[in-house]
Amino acid sequence: MDKPLKIVAIAGSLRDVSYTRFAIGVTLKEAQKLGAEIDCVDLREYNLPFCEQIKNEKDFPKDYFKFKSKIDNADVLIWGTPEYHGAYSGVLKNAIDLIGRKEIENKLIGLIGVAGGSIGATNSLNGLRLVARHLRAWIVPHHVSIPSASSKFDAEGNCIDIDIKNRLHELAQTLVKYGNLHK
Repeated sequence: MDKPLKIVAIAGSLRDVSYTRFAIGVTLKEAQKLGAEIDCVDLREYNLPFCEQIKNEKDFPKDYFKFKSKIDNADVLIWGTPEYHGAYSGVLKNAIDLIGRKEIENKLIGLIGVAGGSIGATNSLNGLRLVARHLRAWIVPHHVSIPSASSKFDAEGNCIDIDIKNRLHELAQTLVKYGNLHK
């Protein structure tokens, strides 16, 4: 039997209470129900240097190699970000910049953006699409932009907005379906 589809999400938020991580969690749980093997990279737990801060890869901290290995071994990626001032988070950008094209090229990527305001995270998602295309990844057309994120989740991270929950589940279903085809 083939190995299960491996989906790795990167949570591009450093906040203790993170609606980005909540949204990723809802998506990953649905993907797991559909048979995918899941993992979430919580960037708060990784000691990653700033891109170009260290010139020689052998001098990078162990967390860099752990992070790079997870991305390299994933079949599908989810990039999740809060929208800050009309763009995706710097911590997510730095994490993406630390890994090369070879770790991302030809991977399927799903995008999730959360925002505090009512407009949503459209600018962040558009920016991440540009980055993913530049790295020659396959971006699924279905993304999830969550406006007024604090009103969409309870304190335990459960999505209490049925429309948003359905969209996160639809993203998971899309990633599993096309991830298995792409694999």
